[in-house]
Amino acid sequence: MRNDVARQATDGDRSPEVLCIGESMILVTPTDPSPLESAEHFALHVGGAESTVALYLAERGHRSAWLSQVGDDPLGRRMVAAVAKYGVDTSWVRVDAEAPTGVYFKDPGLGSTRVYYYRAGSAASRMTGANLDDVDWSATRIVHVSGITAGLSATCRDLLSAVYAAARRHEVLISFDVNHRPGVWPADEAAPVLLDLARRADIVFVGRDEAERLWQVGDPTAVAALLDAPVRLVVKDGEVGASEVAPGAAPVFVPSRRVEVVEVVGAGDAFAAGYLSELLRESEPAARLSAGHDLAARSLSSTHDFLPSL
Repeated sequence: MRNDVARQATDGDRSPEVLCIGESMILVTPTDPSPLESAEHFALHVGGAESTVALYLAERGHRSAWLSQVGDDPLGRRMVAAVAKYGVDTSWVRVDAEAPTGVYFKDPGLGSTRVYYYRAGSAASRMTGANLDDVDWSATRIVHVSGITAGLSATCRDLLSAVYAAARRHEVLISFDVNHRPGVWPADEAAPVLLDLARRADIVFVGRDEAERLWQVGDPTAVAALLDAPVRLVVKDGEVGASEVAPGAAPVFVPSRRVEVVEVVGAGDAFAAGYLSELLRESEPAARLSAGHDLAARSLSSTHDFLPSL
């Protein structure tokens, strides 16, 4: 695991401090946590793991950018404008005139939320390594990606290979959120691909439940042993807490915040943003985990993926 996170940027740099790469979609959600079948009022928001991380990082004062691809349609334009509104650099979002912007629906229910995706053949699923051609890596300290991208298409897996290669060339830390979505691809197909991506990253986020579903291990030290690589591993265990396991250091655990949960989708991405923010500030592990819990608690109190601070 490299220790170049302290690399600094100058005020004139166009290069972001953190580059977040992946698909975002228009999120259709009831304005209150009612099921889709009975809800009467809905809102349109941006939903996507990587853009959510970029939004929270921008809110915390970091120069973040989101790289993706959208359709040449009103939903794509709406989404890019919404992300840019909060200070995220959208310079590397491309428009594909031959494919639509993806859409998904949240269906809140008692104790859980179901998600319905309408993303097959979306503009973002057609991304390739060429989407990186114009990226300025000169001051980038972290690139953040997730396993969702790997499940979208073969060309998106090519994109991730290009991201990893570029990050190594430019000495940029790779942050990888396993983020397995059963609605995107089944666990038996995803497991080896996601394990390989995790082993080659510098920072890995995984939920205990998804580690058990994918790899039949959930204890943080057991997951670290499975990765068998010098990565900084963060295992999230829902309402229990989160642990960091890093080479040469004792595991650190911080319990979750007590919060009235409205809806859970997006909380993991908020957690990753809080953690990465404090990592960039060179805070101690407990402070990193605590910042993750703080943003996750905010996300859990809303049906939105990104809930701006008041």
